[in-house]
Amino acid sequence: MPHVPISLVSSWGAWAVFVSVLATQLGVPIPAAPMLVLAGTLVAAGVASFWHMLAAAVIAVVIADSLWFAAGRLYGRRFLNSLVRFSLSLDTTLRTARHWFERFGAPLLALSKFVPGLGLVSSPLLGTTQIDVRVFVFWDLVGATLWASAWMLGGAILKAEVADLLVFVRTYGLTALDVLAMAAGMFLAYRWVRRLQFRRWLAKYRISPEQLDEMMRSDAPPVIFDARPEEIRRKEAHRIKGALPLDLQASGKIDAMFREREVVVYCVCPNEATAKQIVRRLKAKGFSNVRPLKGGLDAWEKKGFPVEAIPSGGGRAADVQDAAFDDHDAMGDMVTVRATAPE
Repeated sequence: MPHVPISLVSSWGAWAVFVSVLATQLGVPIPAAPMLVLAGTLVAAGVASFWHMLAAAVIAVVIADSLWFAAGRLYGRRFLNSLVRFSLSLDTTLRTARHWFERFGAPLLALSKFVPGLGLVSSPLLGTTQIDVRVFVFWDLVGATLWASAWMLGGAILKAEVADLLVFVRTYGLTALDVLAMAAGMFLAYRWVRRLQFRRWLAKYRISPEQLDEMMRSDAPPVIFDARPEEIRRKEAHRIKGALPLDLQASGKIDAMFREREVVVYCVCPNEATAKQIVRRLKAKGFSNVRPLKGGLDAWEKKGFPVEAIPSGGGRAADVQDAAFDDHDAMGDMVTVRATAPE
């Protein structure tokens, strides 16, 4: 079986693991997993220390996550919005993280590193809550240890295959660094293509706050859905006038009256990646004309357009939807909008 050259230890080592993992956890779009796999291979070959490699990875994770946590605590949701504005995946992942945190609390950190994007956004998200710092650090240590150990174990199990790959690339005058650089380049190119495709979609479907204001003043105003998570609706209890809380997980069926109406959906997602998913799911439920609001509620407020307080008891989307979608005579918050529907 081909052996892993000992000279690689000086090239990679614990410091290389530390730098790679730290960069990844700080948001640099370069995956750290290949480095951890290589570290596991070196450990299995007996030319590197497992504890040194593991400690380097765990310390890097805790440092990066602590910085994200502190940023979330200092700057709150506005910081999260700024963070996801530069990423397509973080937008949708942030919504997932909120949902998981509501269900599982801080133990979310134990598994978040295994879900692409979730590991990066979980720490600043938890920073916006009242979670104790010591609880955060404990679960972050657990998650970092499990994540780094899993990848290193994979490298140890695949020692022969990784060694063959290293020998192969050396045959062509390359190094493992070259392979990682090419993989990172392909990953970045893929992300860039996805971003261009998404921007074209937005240019075609989304509307601006000015356009929505004009539509609301017309003879046929649109149905407006507030797709913010319930937790945010409780903390920021205001909405665009007449907006209806939306929960796509609710069991209620869509009222057929709304399927032919023009629908505008908004959330707190600055680049509308979440809104795109919501639009697709609404269309799957029978809506034919759904458009996301550019910039969400934040953009609407920034432009100076009016908002209204959410009525007491009007924040639970599932309750409102069940009443609105299943009982035409018990529409709750939808009375205002339904009254404007054309005869």
